[in-house]
Amino acid sequence: MSVHQTSEKANYCNMESPKTCCEQDHQNLEAMKAGMFLRKVKSRMWKRPRHYKLQEDCKTIAYKSSWAINSYSTFSISDVEDVREGHQSEALLNVADEFPADRCFTLVFRGRRGNLDLVADSAKEAQAWIRGIRALMENMENMDESTKLDHWISDWFLKADLNKDGRINFKEAKKLLKMMNVDMNEEHACCLFITADKSESGTLEDQEFVEFYKMLTERTEVLDLFQDYSSDGQSLSQCDLEEFLREEQLEGEGSNEHALQLIDRYEPSDTARKNHSMSVDGFLMYLVSCEGSIFNPERRGLFQDMSQPLAHYYISSSHNTYLMEDQLKGPSSIEAYIQALKRGCRCVEVDCWNGSNGEPVVYHGHTLTSKILFKDVITTIANYAFKASEYPLIVSIENHCSIEQQEVMARYFRDILGDMLLTNTVDGVSSELPSPEALKRKILLKGKKIGNDSESPTGEVSDEDEAAEMNKDSPASESLPTDGKKSKQNLCRELSDLMFCKSIHFHSFEHSRMSAKPDEMSSFSESKARKYSKEAGSDFVLHNTRQLTRVYPSGIRTDSSNYCPVDMWNMGCQIVALNFQTAGMEMDLNDGLFTQNGCSGYILKPEILCKKESLFNPENPEEHEDYHPLQFSVKVISGQQLPKLKQKEWSIVDPLVRVEVYGVSLDQAKQETKYIDNNGFNPRWNETLKFTIHTPELALVRFVVEDYDKASRNDFIGQYTLPFTCIQPGYRHVHLLSKDGTSLHPSSIYVHIKITQL
Repeated sequence: MSVHQTSEKANYCNMESPKTCCEQDHQNLEAMKAGMFLRKVKSRMWKRPRHYKLQEDCKTIAYKSSWAINSYSTFSISDVEDVREGHQSEALLNVADEFPADRCFTLVFRGRRGNLDLVADSAKEAQAWIRGIRALMENMENMDESTKLDHWISDWFLKADLNKDGRINFKEAKKLLKMMNVDMNEEHACCLFITADKSESGTLEDQEFVEFYKMLTERTEVLDLFQDYSSDGQSLSQCDLEEFLREEQLEGEGSNEHALQLIDRYEPSDTARKNHSMSVDGFLMYLVSCEGSIFNPERRGLFQDMSQPLAHYYISSSHNTYLMEDQLKGPSSIEAYIQALKRGCRCVEVDCWNGSNGEPVVYHGHTLTSKILFKDVITTIANYAFKASEYPLIVSIENHCSIEQQEVMARYFRDILGDMLLTNTVDGVSSELPSPEALKRKILLKGKKIGNDSESPTGEVSDEDEAAEMNKDSPASESLPTDGKKSKQNLCRELSDLMFCKSIHFHSFEHSRMSAKPDEMSSFSESKARKYSKEAGSDFVLHNTRQLTRVYPSGIRTDSSNYCPVDMWNMGCQIVALNFQTAGMEMDLNDGLFTQNGCSGYILKPEILCKKESLFNPENPEEHEDYHPLQFSVKVISGQQLPKLKQKEWSIVDPLVRVEVYGVSLDQAKQETKYIDNNGFNPRWNETLKFTIHTPELALVRFVVEDYDKASRNDFIGQYTLPFTCIQPGYRHVHLLSKDGTSLHPSSIYVHIKITQL
């Protein structure tokens, strides 16, 4: 019996409609299968009919243009992240006067693929699609790992079954396996093909192909581990499993009870479950599950103390949140705010400028980036502020508007945000800011404030904000004062009074220590923050125990690239703003840090960065009294179902694994395995990489898988990043993510982790 086989398998390629909660759901799916014309909307001028229909597999939607004869394109339900009803996109807002909200909906895709805005002919038809797709998404989310794998294999089978007769021959199977990154020994594969061909027809039907694939990709490394702990070579008794959990996974007390829970949760055989034992299939299902993941599941939910002052937390922060692309001519969009807020971002930026008809607009000033209405931005923030996290949202205001349009801004803030808007500090708190817990479901504005020494409805403030700072090194500069004097800006008191955090110019750490109030915040460009960290590391850390600090990318990053946030986190900077729209190592680190603590967007800083009496310096961690270095050992064992690279359809990947450690300077390190020739489906490395971790509480670990290329730069395959403190020791799977941070299921690497005191 193969490592993958389970007791009862459904035929998922010919899957019936999923179990539905009512007859209405069934009717919705039938209507979707019958197909209907929906208008695809891109703008006020671009609205075209497409024919959409749900395929019989209940996993794929096919669509074609009205002018296309037979050519359907498809997308998978698993690619859909969200279904939004009504006018919840710019394109649909633009046609709101033409199509009522109850006929409109938006499909939001995972990663950076654009949304699909659709209009049905009637509200009833729109509801059929909205409810139908949501039911299918829920059905997919509730599948166990084994079923998900079967679906993944079946999806590939459907791609290979060109004539749709539900069967493929050996030649087609070989071609399909190459598409799936499997380079196989033909003789061995032929034997397995014959074994899987139960009907002896010379072809494999869908479920036969699933079994063929599983036999071909049998996990001998898991089988060997299973045998090591099995008393009888056939199964793991509760005692066997308990010993494995204690010896290898380093679980102490409670491993007996946990063994029983794992058997109940992952063992597919009813008989084995009744006998309190685990088969090799159950063992594998546990290893590839969330509990067998490298990320400690106890740290996924909200586990930190949320009652400390705001300055004690890292806060997930976005820079130029309105931009979808670069900072010179890219589009501005409310969609960018929606995406950032859904990812748990808790500090967004709004650059406000004078617009026509008295309506302020948001865009990157003095550039060709497109403009969006300030009113639409605030409405979007109100709608999405607390969908991913209930903890406070900071809105950082860059104000370039006239007094008249500032008054409009103030009115929109009050009218649209209503009770969510918090405009003054909580009573009785004067020495430090309130906690995230005390500020739940509150929106805090950060910007310039007029002093309270005058009753005038307007006042002057210095224009030394981020925009002015960035203009110094930005090639897009148009507005620098040439006389070297500090420019001033008129500010309306009505808007000033709404600011919870006051933007102030930073003079020195000594000046701040003597006179700064807790609600005052300074912003630093990345270069300035780096300069202070090198020249006065301990002072910077101490400053950040009391004050909120915001760091933003240099003005010369017109391509919206990012700096490494770790250097700023090491100093205790709370609001380290990144361009969320730009994928890469920097956003991987940000996502990795904020994946813990319920994806709440708030992470309690390590104690060494919160103690006011502490003199921790990230440049010299070994001088700190709490210095306890660790050895971190990673045995990279094998890889599973690594994805093919689209630009190399004809070839099989040559994968290598690199382990990267980020943290204090002493901890920055990278090591990699050798590459494996022509094997993307089950490469075996069996190499151990060792690191010394000097400050574990500040370290992040990034696993990167690349396709080796001796002639040019290696191609990226997948990655996974997590805080060192969230790593589980023992035999673990690292579930890979794409460049966009979306799942590459079932791609993973299988490792053994050891962490020891030095």
